[in-house]
Amino acid sequence: MKRSATTAGLLLAILLQVGVLVGMVVQAATPLWTGSELRVEVMPVDPRSLFRGNYARLNYGFSRLPEEALSEFLGLRVGEVVYAVLKPDKEGIYRLSGVALERPAQGVFIRGRLMNERAPLRVKYGIEAFFAPKEKALQLERDLVGGGIALLMVTDDGRVALKDVVPHEPGKGTVTTGPAAPRVTSPGDTP
Repeated sequence: MKRSATTAGLLLAILLQVGVLVGMVVQAATPLWTGSELRVEVMPVDPRSLFRGNYARLNYGFSRLPEEALSEFLGLRVGEVVYAVLKPDKEGIYRLSGVALERPAQGVFIRGRLMNERAPLRVKYGIEAFFAPKEKALQLERDLVGGGIALLMVTDDGRVALKDVVPHEPGKGTVTTGPAAPRVTSPGDTP
């Protein structure tokens, strides 16, 4: 009797661990399965050593917020949730149009976490690294020197996943390195 109880307990522990891992994978993949696709500009952080292994570190215009972006919100701490509100320009490239500390009621937005408390404010969204097979990584290293377009999948609650990175094609959006001037919203405002 003791042996079957131990076996049952061990089996339950294994199933619980597998269940937690499956839940983590499903949660991370949900934006890829159910999200809407957005095109945003992306610049490599360091074009000279873009790839270490088979990944690239990426920088977005909305990753660094100007000092005035959240100046009206005092006492921000590292790790605080921030919502970047995005709107498409005439070429279909999404750009920062506002910043909020509470989830916006409507519109397209992505959820990130504040990485520092001083200007320029950095926000991490979980899309700052792109993993690719070695051949594609080497080709992107050459193609992304002038910037590129990241294809993001965004859910209605602001979770985001990086689907792909493609080289910038002339006539399909301009590539700029600086963030757009955002509109700051107070909690309760609708951007």
